[in-house]
Amino acid sequence: MLHIKSLDEGLDLFKALGSDIRVEIIKILLNETGMNMNELASRLKITNGALTSHIRKLEECGIVTVSSEGTGHGNEKVCSVRLDKILIELQNAPRNTNVYTSDIKVGHFTNYEVYPTCGLASSKRLIGEVDDTRYFAHPDRYEADILWFTKGYVDYAIPNFIPAGQKIDEICICAELSSEAPGVNNVWPSDIYFYLNDTLLGTWVSPGDFGDVKGIFTPDWWFSSWNQYGMLKTLVVNHKGSFIDGIKISDVTIDSFTLNSRSALKLRLEVPENAEHVGGLTIFGHGFGNYNQDINVTIAYSPLENI
Repeated sequence: MLHIKSLDEGLDLFKALGSDIRVEIIKILLNETGMNMNELASRLKITNGALTSHIRKLEECGIVTVSSEGTGHGNEKVCSVRLDKILIELQNAPRNTNVYTSDIKVGHFTNYEVYPTCGLASSKRLIGEVDDTRYFAHPDRYEADILWFTKGYVDYAIPNFIPAGQKIDEICICAELSSEAPGVNNVWPSDIYFYLNDTLLGTWVSPGDFGDVKGIFTPDWWFSSWNQYGMLKTLVVNHKGSFIDGIKISDVTIDSFTLNSRSALKLRLEVPENAEHVGGLTIFGHGFGNYNQDINVTIAYSPLENI
């Protein structure tokens, strides 16, 4: 998902989409799950030079990615769509909002209960044995850049270093997620539950465990029959409620917690045994998937009243 936080920030995207040919390119690539440049130019009935110009504009704003694949006649440039969703915020954030940001590495969970199929890996190697839950307690798990399990949960301590005398107005958590199927299965729904300080914020149904193409940042040594990429999801809890990608998932607000600079913050991601779709969870971090990021956290805060 591409998250555009203001109209000015989205100008390049709007310009890129302001072309019938470029919109048609996106439609074709979505239907074909990628296509090489020669085939795409032939389908559009335009020259390769003209296509290169259009692809460059789509690349610059992050909609399309181009990779080189070896063939019997040398390397071939293959185009594919790298986004599943675009979120555009039309309402500007308050001007005086103060913000604290941090990243949580996937392996830095503080508590867990997981069931096979499961495992962890850094961008360089597997950590321990797959499907052996004991390795979720191994010291090397702090190096993990990806983890997966069929059911259960992982907890993370959200760093809270906002200044003294401030209250928390909004917490935004952004992570690349998918289901966890034996092997891979693009149609494998899973109900993922999100908790803050043991309060359920809401759920999101992951549509599948994606393995149809290699993740953009997934390392070359990774097994082709395993999870390749996820969907970038943005969880927000503020004064209006709780939201996933701008869609309200519950009426739980930040005011329910009364959080300040001294408050402990715990995030839980869970696939409970009694969920309708027990399809597991994969969390992608830096060096895996399509977004090359860890779990990103943004906290907006403002002065406490009457201090």
